Amino acid sequence: MSEIAAETIRMVDLATQYKRLQSPIDKAIQKVIDETSFISGPIVKEFSAHLAAHIDAKMVIPCANGTDALQIALMALDLKAGDEIITSAFTFIATAEVIVLLGLKPIFVDVNADDFNINIAAIEKAITPKTKVILPVHLFGQCSDMEAILALAKKHNLYVIEDCAQAIGANFTFSDGKSKSAGTMGNIGTTSFFPSKNLGCFGDGGALMTNDEALGKKAAQIANHGSKVRYYHDVVGINSRLDSIQAAVLNEKLKHLNDFSTRRNKAAAYYDEALKSIAELKTPQRFKKSTHVFHQYTLQVSNGKRDALKNFLDSKGIPAMVYYPLPLHKQAVFSEMKDISLPITEQLAEDVLSLPMHTELSENQLSYICTTIKEFFN
Repeated sequence: MSEIAAETIRMVDLATQYKRLQSPIDKAIQKVIDETSFISGPIVKEFSAHLAAHIDAKMVIPCANGTDALQIALMALDLKAGDEIITSAFTFIATAEVIVLLGLKPIFVDVNADDFNINIAAIEKAITPKTKVILPVHLFGQCSDMEAILALAKKHNLYVIEDCAQAIGANFTFSDGKSKSAGTMGNIGTTSFFPSKNLGCFGDGGALMTNDEALGKKAAQIANHGSKVRYYHDVVGINSRLDSIQAAVLNEKLKHLNDFSTRRNKAAAYYDEALKSIAELKTPQRFKKSTHVFHQYTLQVSNGKRDALKNFLDSKGIPAMVYYPLPLHKQAVFSEMKDISLPITEQLAEDVLSLPMHTELSENQLSYICTTIKEFFN
């Protein structure tokens, strides 16, 4: 079993997923080719409508990638140079680089040690008269505490942009029992359709989602060179489009998104049970207000053994990844912030290790991964 498992285990198994869904995806792609509507074809509008219905959003605005989605969202808010955006330092750089590109100022705050998401007390402490936006990142597959974030935003008259690139399909339940999808709770949400995402295409892609029609129309205008009518440009925009082939792939995959989440949760439950007795591992904690779609299954490895465990798994043919080895406030590009102290973020950067997580994991593969981890600690 170990030889077979070692040969076939991937961090993200897009090949096997494609084989399972090949027929409808191939037909959808061929239809785009036959119609030769490669840019802004009818399938793009169809996918937008289907995703909006799936997450119960008034508008979904497709764009070229998740980074563009973040940039368009910020541009749509008419912010001014020097305005402050509070966000997490424990995330991919795209979240922060668009802030700087637009002449805005990222304010990095710490995260929770248990669920990796932005810490509410740290947000409140960081709010100044220059603060204009709270930008939570729904990391690894579950929502930040949006009820508390929205309360802070209301109290201080702030915008909220949700980065839900890793949590598409997750739901947050409020104290009154109402449930909302990731990306639909703030003023605007953004996501990526990078191939490895839970809802991924065969190239680059992204989208914004909102229940504010005026804001949605403005975002759509910005994504289209600042134009509502062709050749007439009212605001400065960018060129950011989801091409028709990617929309066709996403439209087919969207039909399976709930199943994708079920499969990922099944794999996560297996890991939980198999690894719970290892004292030097902390398995992912679930935030009770949010469902988890497990974009990543991320362990915390204590006693400085993270890198040794990763190397051991590599030697056994098991991929494992460190997200993220250097927090944003420690990156060279943000050298002026190097003295900021975010102790939980910095400790997580030393301890976290993500195991293979995707929709195609077999019980044999999961067994091999967990047996190998136990072997390391014995």
